[in-house]
Amino acid sequence: MENLKLNDFLDYTFLSGLELSPDKNNGAFAVHTSDFDDNKYLSNIWIYNCTSSEYRKLTSMNEEKDFIWLDNNTILFPSLRDEKLKKRIKEGEHWTVFYAIDINGGEAYEYMRIPMKVNNIKKIAEEKFLLTATYDHYGINLHSYKGEEKTKAIDLIKENKDYEILDEIPFWSNGEGFINKKRNRLYLFDKGTKDIVPISNQFENISVTSVKDGKALYVSSNYTNKMELTTALFMYDLYNSEALCLIEDLEYNIEFAEFVGNEIVVAASAMDKYGLNQNFNFYKIKDGELVLLSKHDYGLYNSVGSDCRYGGGALRRVSDNCLYFISTENKSSFIKKLSLDGNTEKLTEDKGSVDCFDICNEGIIFIGLRGTKLQEIYTLKDNTETQKTKFNEKIIETKNIIKAETFTFNNDGVTIDGFILKPVNYDQNESYPGILDIHGGPKTVYGEVFFHEMQYWANEGYFVFFCNPRGSDGRGDEFADIRGKYGTIDYDDLMKFTDNVLEKYPQIDSSRIGVTGGSYGGFMTNWIIGHTDRFKCAASQRSISNWISKFGTTDIGYYFNADQNLSTPWENVEKMWFHSPLKYANQAVTPTLFIHSEEDYRCWLAEGLQMFTALKYHGVDARLCMFRGENHELSRSGRPRHRVRRLEEITQWFEKYLK
Repeated sequence: MENLKLNDFLDYTFLSGLELSPDKNNGAFAVHTSDFDDNKYLSNIWIYNCTSSEYRKLTSMNEEKDFIWLDNNTILFPSLRDEKLKKRIKEGEHWTVFYAIDINGGEAYEYMRIPMKVNNIKKIAEEKFLLTATYDHYGINLHSYKGEEKTKAIDLIKENKDYEILDEIPFWSNGEGFINKKRNRLYLFDKGTKDIVPISNQFENISVTSVKDGKALYVSSNYTNKMELTTALFMYDLYNSEALCLIEDLEYNIEFAEFVGNEIVVAASAMDKYGLNQNFNFYKIKDGELVLLSKHDYGLYNSVGSDCRYGGGALRRVSDNCLYFISTENKSSFIKKLSLDGNTEKLTEDKGSVDCFDICNEGIIFIGLRGTKLQEIYTLKDNTETQKTKFNEKIIETKNIIKAETFTFNNDGVTIDGFILKPVNYDQNESYPGILDIHGGPKTVYGEVFFHEMQYWANEGYFVFFCNPRGSDGRGDEFADIRGKYGTIDYDDLMKFTDNVLEKYPQIDSSRIGVTGGSYGGFMTNWIIGHTDRFKCAASQRSISNWISKFGTTDIGYYFNADQNLSTPWENVEKMWFHSPLKYANQAVTPTLFIHSEEDYRCWLAEGLQMFTALKYHGVDARLCMFRGENHELSRSGRPRHRVRRLEEITQWFEKYLK
């Protein structure tokens, strides 16, 4: 077996978007690989035959990752292949071109063109589509101009690139850039007539959650000055061209709604006890009100962390008058089934991560992380999981992959889950450096799934240890609720965890341990270096240093910071400052590397700069590596070259101080 190398992730295959055909005979999914030379990812659509279990590549342009099924044999996907149209788009026009391809053979052919940037599309009837597209209140629809007027409009677009007008919050969004007065608007598109009819108004952000029998459910956030956290639920009826408000935007944060049998099942939170991170319960609609169907004190998504995913996929399905959904419980994510009597059943039992899934004729098919394996497709039948693909089998067969050891410890009467990766070729008579790795969120979890950076460090001779302190997902609202407590009970959990690890594994040299983490993990890294000198070095990634500045500069700051700190810059500002790592930077002595991205609007660059400056000001060794063109997702979906450089920077910092 070979040791896992830093660059080995370039050989990994990532899977996403698993979707079965209407007759359930075939599944389509996207396959993504890294292109280091061109610094991008190559994506193509593949087909999985549910009867033979054979899978094959369908497209080959290396840019196809999003799709829908038109019928049992035809897939529709967006692509840009017309060179003249590429030029027009470069000039400022907005077009989305959809191609269709028969899964049984033949070339893809242009199916339709839509003169806007389409973000999501669903077939609602024959040749009729519901779509969401970007609507810019201050924008110019260049495709509608001709001749001299078009030339003037192009000149105006070029001029406007030098300006951004802000008159609402949020004004930008991580991964999207400036979004001021831009909305994900809902439209009905008729392929035959090419008519595009707006359904939502120009100031609504829309998420379509369910389509059935010519009707669609969608969640709406409507604002012109400040986006609130509550949302409304609408139903659009194709046959009478009417959008009916089912639940007004008054009380609930609505995650989704689904047609289930003759009912509409809604996942919503009143945010009344645990704030914006409060878990969603399930409701039915009766007389314009939400009536509780089932309480569910777990997240309705997969929050198991890994740096070995690219792309997403469906987190819920409806079949046989039941709602199937992914939920994180303890340190794994599972598929569960909710019936209309309110009963919930867990269907998958194996530990790990379910990333997306669908319901097939004989059970369930899903993409997931199992054991120490990278992503593969699995089926679940008669309570037995079967691996169906071998995209990443070579990695498992040829590389040293370390299985995580798990243990629990008790702190303040609360049980905490912890994990250890021993160094490769571990010898209990030797002494080793160690790395504490802290997850983001904070409402996410670490599990036993494959994590490249941790596996690499273990292959480089480090003990790597990580845990799920209070604030993490999977243990209910009360466990996850650290509002107004950041840096207190969570810090205590992490330090007690470190104590337990050092006691349990005396082979770790306590004078040679480092700490790292990203996002919330970056916050905790910044907090740790201001409160203890037990770590020889630190690597703080996409971090938070100052809750006061973050409030007014980041995409979620004005509501996330207020909610999580139970304060604002004008109401108990002392509390915001108390929980800010920057306050304690004058006490730091730990050499610290800062990793940040220029376009990270979730934890903006200023957060890293402030902490970096503070350490330099007080004579502490510090280094900041800033990545242009990247955002908050650098470690997970950043461009290949940048992901390599990021891990090189962190590893070299650890080697400098720990070896």
